[in-house]
Amino acid sequence: MSGSIAPYLTLGAILFCIGLYGALSKKNAVIVLLSVELMLNAVNLNLVAFSKLGVNPSLTGQIFSLFTITVAAAEVAVGIALLISLFRNKGTVDVNEMDSMKH
Repeated sequence: MSGSIAPYLTLGAILFCIGLYGALSKKNAVIVLLSVELMLNAVNLNLVAFSKLGVNPSLTGQIFSLFTITVAAAEVAVGIALLISLFRNKGTVDVNEMDSMKH
């Protein structure tokens, strides 16, 4: 099995950059959560690529990607619960309006 790891790493870097842009520039909290998920999936892609095509192929990267998928699922559950609660209190999902801990 001979393959190049460069396309996988390039795709992972592009996905991570798109997610980082979305997390830093968007004002909608749901879009920010989706951008964080995109960044985690880019990391998963790199972990699986390194575990399959790296110098020492093993299942370690795939096991780590399963752990990050689990963490991502928990993050989404908690994040959506917080967003629903904030939407009920504030009436908006704008990140700039969520400053209740400042006062």
